[in-house]
Amino acid sequence: MEVFVARQPIFNRQQKVYGYELLYRLGMDNFYNNPAGDGDRATSEVIANSFLLIGLDALTGGKRAFINFTENLLKNEVATILPKEVVAIEILENIEVDDKVVNACIKLKKLGYPLVLDDFVLDERFKPLVELADIIKIDFMECDIREKMDVIRRFGSAGVQLLAEKVETTEMFKEAFEMGYSYFQGYFFSRPIILTGQDIPGYKINYLQALEEVNRPEMDFDRLEGIIKRDVSLSYKLLKYINSAAFGFRSKIDSIKHALVLLGIQEIKNWVSLIILRGMGEDKPDEITTSSILRAKFSELIAPKVGLQERSSDLFLMGMFSMIDALISRPMTDILDELPIAEDIKRALLGKECRYRDLYELILAYEKGNWEEFSALATRIKLDEAEVPKIYLQSLAWANQVMQL
Repeated sequence: MEVFVARQPIFNRQQKVYGYELLYRLGMDNFYNNPAGDGDRATSEVIANSFLLIGLDALTGGKRAFINFTENLLKNEVATILPKEVVAIEILENIEVDDKVVNACIKLKKLGYPLVLDDFVLDERFKPLVELADIIKIDFMECDIREKMDVIRRFGSAGVQLLAEKVETTEMFKEAFEMGYSYFQGYFFSRPIILTGQDIPGYKINYLQALEEVNRPEMDFDRLEGIIKRDVSLSYKLLKYINSAAFGFRSKIDSIKHALVLLGIQEIKNWVSLIILRGMGEDKPDEITTSSILRAKFSELIAPKVGLQERSSDLFLMGMFSMIDALISRPMTDILDELPIAEDIKRALLGKECRYRDLYELILAYEKGNWEEFSALATRIKLDEAEVPKIYLQSLAWANQVMQL
């Protein structure tokens, strides 16, 4: 059975990833379309398969996994099969709060499981669960300013941590941060704050120049060597990489130029793009770099499945550069004007009509767990949905490996 899993990052106040909410879909038919009761069974199977077949560490990179639980799953104590050290139990807002649910939550609390109230609303019926909750999630898209503040006033000093979800802009993040929320969920980190009238830091200019060079139709090794030599970190990482066991050269490579020649054009392009992207994001949330690398590999691996094998390198760059505006705080249009990459890749990243836009939108839909949109786009580009979970997990494993370099 194929298991569809997406994840959404949850950040702390330092904009470091605290955990991921795991978003599930069972095979080709979304389980929430099944008759009542089947959803519980399907969710249980998906959770079990995700932990046993995929591996939690592969999905979350060691961060805490937030998992939604229905009323029946709570009562049947399904959560107790999961490791309490790395999961958080999300209690859905539509459950009936009766004695069995409360007792199940009390047991989970005693066992050490963090309890999270999802899409919380101020309602007296939730009082028994509020007293047990470790985290309360507030929908920042749905709640008005009064409701957001009421939650802070009532629970902010009661030992409960508050999580602002659906935080989609930097302005919403700032609002939640200043109110005192502890955690933040959403894609605000991918929306850049443009620093008008300010220069790009010098080291990022070097990085941008290197990206420009490796993506020219005719790469100039001498010019690229000069750019790398200007950056001690890049020089060190290149020599460490080329001298690693993966290449197995008998003699030590101690020349930047020699290392570049041995790598070859395509390997240079990928390596330089990855390392420089990480360097650009040193002062930004790690998730920006991780998501960019994940999208790059995801795009590359999907390419041959939709008849675009010959463009896999370009599609790798499409994913790689999909959040570069957030990394260097400049408008995407300005950055793409300076990068000599394929015009249709630029158009896809700018949301304009082109042959790659559907593939790019499909990747974003999968990432966010928008399964209906994902299915529609997969049909449009003639992609077999059943192949995608394996591709996603391959990409995720590769991204995790790269982030450890």
